[in-house]
Amino acid sequence: MYKLCVCLFLLHARESKRHFFPEQATQPEKPANMQLFVRAEQTHVLDVDETTCVSDVRSFVESVEGIPASEQYVTFAGRPLVDGPLSAFDVTELATLNVAPRVRGGKVHGSLARAGKVKGQTPKVEKQEDKKKAKTGRAKRRQQYNNRFNSTANNQKRSPNSNSA
Repeated sequence: MYKLCVCLFLLHARESKRHFFPEQATQPEKPANMQLFVRAEQTHVLDVDETTCVSDVRSFVESVEGIPASEQYVTFAGRPLVDGPLSAFDVTELATLNVAPRVRGGKVHGSLARAGKVKGQTPKVEKQEDKKKAKTGRAKRRQQYNNRFNSTANNQKRSPNSNSA
């Protein structure tokens, strides 16, 4: 009687395509939920699954913080995230996505454009040679004496008041 019940049970399980044994049981695959931290002006926790797109994150931030989705710049691990599923960017459980408003670029006017470029602006100036230092003390008196009395032109002494060179 016992063998008959087991056979009927297995036959019924095969016909209904249900598996009652844990090693054969298959559960319908539903996307695994995971939590992400979204850091914008404040940090928020977002429940997502593998199929969630970056645009869904943008719309979440727009609803919570009011930053328009077109103005958001979303990064993960230093890389910008463009539209697509989060799984394509290797976003894992408890990862942190950074959201910031876009910074407008373009030409900078004024001194900020030249920041750090002082070396290229400064003209090259030749080094000046040092002037001879004026003598002082005994050496100065000796020089005065030689100029006044020992300078001779044609072996003639000149007087102290003469204007000849």
